[in-house]
Amino acid sequence: MFKGLVSIMYKESRHILRDPRTLFLMLLVPAAQLTVFGYAIDMDVKNIATVVYNLDGRAESRALIDSFTNSGYFTIKREVTSGAEVNHAIVRGEAKIGLIIPHDYSDRLLTGEHTEIQVLIDGSDSTVAMQALNVSNAIALRKSIDLLADVSGGATEPPIAAQPRVLFNPDMRTANFMVPGLVGIILQMITMLLTAFAIVREKETGTLEQLMVTPVSRLGLILGKLLPYGLVGIMETVSVLVLMRFLFQVPIAGSVFLLAGFTLIFLFTALGLGLLVSTFAGNQIQALQFSFFIILPSVLLSGFIFPQDSMPHIIYLIGQAVPATYFIQILRGIILRDTGFEDLWMNGVILACMGVFVLTLATLRFRKNLG
Repeated sequence: MFKGLVSIMYKESRHILRDPRTLFLMLLVPAAQLTVFGYAIDMDVKNIATVVYNLDGRAESRALIDSFTNSGYFTIKREVTSGAEVNHAIVRGEAKIGLIIPHDYSDRLLTGEHTEIQVLIDGSDSTVAMQALNVSNAIALRKSIDLLADVSGGATEPPIAAQPRVLFNPDMRTANFMVPGLVGIILQMITMLLTAFAIVREKETGTLEQLMVTPVSRLGLILGKLLPYGLVGIMETVSVLVLMRFLFQVPIAGSVFLLAGFTLIFLFTALGLGLLVSTFAGNQIQALQFSFFIILPSVLLSGFIFPQDSMPHIIYLIGQAVPATYFIQILRGIILRDTGFEDLWMNGVILACMGVFVLTLATLRFRKNLG
């Protein structure tokens, strides 16, 4: 059944090693992608550009502006002299926030009257807008509590206070959440593309048909083509995990061996996807186009960026058919929460079943196409 497997593996390995430039790119591209995207995808909104229209100009209003600056979320670009300038700065993108302090702000505070400040927020970027809204409300609430305490001479703390405790990622670093998911996406994408291109390239040159007339079994031919790229995938896994640990300072809280075992299952599935793509494609351009049918759902529907629980039900179900969904849950579980085998085995079983199904389907199509 596996006749010729070793010969095909030797041929494919020689082909990979004979082109050191391609091998270098195979290993460099995942590391480069992880480095670039790991730094680029940052949801920690800081230093929001802000312009201030301060009609009061006294110490109380300046203290309010200092509260915004010292929060770390706002950077005061400049003070303007009219409301129209505030609007113009937001419209042309110079500022995301416009802070308008009325002329009687200090007077009302000193007499204990209610006063309002206006915070104009550019809602075109919902992430920045939501962060700015929450922080500005928190600043106003904090200053109101301090003023009420000064007037009453009582405690400065509200009568009820929540005591939140953030587990596993206490600093709430974006890198701790995004980089493990990015590892899964990059591994699937690179492994699948390498496998698909390797087989399609044989089709284009006509050497695949020559191999089929040799005394090599078809299963031996398929596995012989896949296994060398599986080894490349293992090397890529090690390189991106090392980068994750030492460049992005994301520690692995759980078992490295458990992570390695689940990663092998995922690579098996990704190799099967590459083989399946190659059965539909007649050339490398088509292979790239077909790959996007798998890559896009993996990025958008797997929970890598957007939480699956907030998706419409039909989209959620489609996301459950994506292998990256289960591998990202495994990665984040082991790396961030020290999740054990007893809580992750079902993800591994689903991944393995997907791998067997995809590889079987790809093998059947492979035979049909060459038959």
